[in-house]
Amino acid sequence: MPLDPLLKAFLDQANAQPGPKMWELTAPEARQTFVALMELAGPKDVPIGKTENITIPGPGGDIPARVYTPVAAGGDALPALIYFHGGGWVIGTVETHDGLCRMFANESGVRVISVDYRLAPEHRFPAAIEDAYAAAAWVEANAAQLGVDPNRIAVGGDSAGGGLAAAVCQMAKAKGAPRIQFQLLLFPVTHVGGDTPSLNEFASGYFLERKGLDWFYDNYIPDVAAREDVRVSPLLAEDVSGLPPAYMVVGGFDPLHDEGVRYASRLRQGGVAVTVNDYSDMVHCFFYLQAVLPQALEMVKTASAAVRDGLAKSTR
Repeated sequence: MPLDPLLKAFLDQANAQPGPKMWELTAPEARQTFVALMELAGPKDVPIGKTENITIPGPGGDIPARVYTPVAAGGDALPALIYFHGGGWVIGTVETHDGLCRMFANESGVRVISVDYRLAPEHRFPAAIEDAYAAAAWVEANAAQLGVDPNRIAVGGDSAGGGLAAAVCQMAKAKGAPRIQFQLLLFPVTHVGGDTPSLNEFASGYFLERKGLDWFYDNYIPDVAAREDVRVSPLLAEDVSGLPPAYMVVGGFDPLHDEGVRYASRLRQGGVAVTVNDYSDMVHCFFYLQAVLPQALEMVKTASAAVRDGLAKSTR
């Protein structure tokens, strides 16, 4: 299937813009560029029942986070989605994903806890995954004060955040806690430094570029040998049995497409229930582009329904 026409027009315009590429910027400059993109194309003025900024104790100090309570929430403890934003462990914040997290909360009917984990290069591997795991464990331990049902907790994220969610599930299994019932993996990074056909075929011109990926990897985990660590490359885990059910989204024109599909296959081989929604005419993280693509809203609604169904009753 060819690239969606609306998306192609957006990419043609973006690719024609003068100026440096992501991998030619400093990390602070790249962060500003990403903020500008999300302000331009991301969701705006999304109503929400309530937001609350909190801090979570972490291995490197307090971790900022934001709790989203959906518009239609009742008084009972709600299921929760612990969300890790994308941005290659270098860019992105709770603020860049604020509108998306509001949408996830409202559409799924769960509390969303968005985690502002430490970013590279100021804080390199394993800072992000250590923060992500600490946040998940803390949410379960403090479920009562958060208004969360501790038996109905999911983790999720996009891109690097999807990789963090996958790795948190593996760590939770190994450590015996927290109890995670569902994982939402949106365009996940599952093998840092891997090589797949999609990485090569869509290396340039499709929103996420291979040189940009390499820039992210070099900032977060410059030690090439360390990239085999399953906390950053969950695809390389020897045993994935016993992990929670997963809903995964991939894009047909995403350099990360194939490693996402490979991880889904590994999960299935391990007996894990997996649903993969492959948007064959879309690019990496196209759901950021709410102001451009009708499919972006549909993707959020469908993913939110998967979270809602995955947390409908406690099974773990």
